[in-house]
Amino acid sequence: MNLISFRLDRDGVREILRGPEARRLVDTTAGEVAANVRALIAAGTSVDVTSYTTDRAAAAVAIVDVRGMGWQARDGVLTRAAGLARLEVREWRNAR
Repeated sequence: MNLISFRLDRDGVREILRGPEARRLVDTTAGEVAANVRALIAAGTSVDVTSYTTDRAAAAVAIVDVRGMGWQARDGVLTRAAGLARLEVREWRNAR
């Protein structure tokens, strides 16, 4: 039997996850989620996209309206919008 050796290049992975290609992918997908949210909520309601970097490129989509929490609780608008963008949404405690 032939064994294959594999060694994870953590510095290389970090560089990719923080690089411009990952940033473009994350920002494009966040923009798609925001557009989906806008289609699901009251016209004219503000939806913000915030890009940031932790150990990787990341973004947050938020409804800037006090009704946003209710829309999410009742209708799951953020969850649905993410699903329409082909993202998998899991409960945070079980995200591992």
